[in-house]
Amino acid sequence: MADITFTKEDGPRRGRYVARLAGIDAEGEITFTHRGPGVISADHTGVPEAMAGQGVAKALLDHMLEDARQGGFRIVPVCPFIRAQYARHPEWAALFTTRPGEDP
Repeated sequence: MADITFTKEDGPRRGRYVARLAGIDAEGEITFTHRGPGVISADHTGVPEAMAGQGVAKALLDHMLEDARQGGFRIVPVCPFIRAQYARHPEWAALFTTRPGEDP
């Protein structure tokens, strides 16, 4: 996998996880919305063509999951990519919720 740098931009209502690759003037992202205490929804995953095939979307998801583990919050999987990955990984169940107002 490529050397990926991650950042998190977190506002009062919305935020995003951002991935950058050295030498590529583009960025991948997972956007999210704060849904209540201890709950965010993962709304959209986007990876530009310049970063395709580098494992960026999966790396972003892994980064978000680790942030949820460390931060003690849960994720509502709105994004189709994240829903599909979650369906393949039942071991992630403790990190996800389908009820936006549910406390972790």
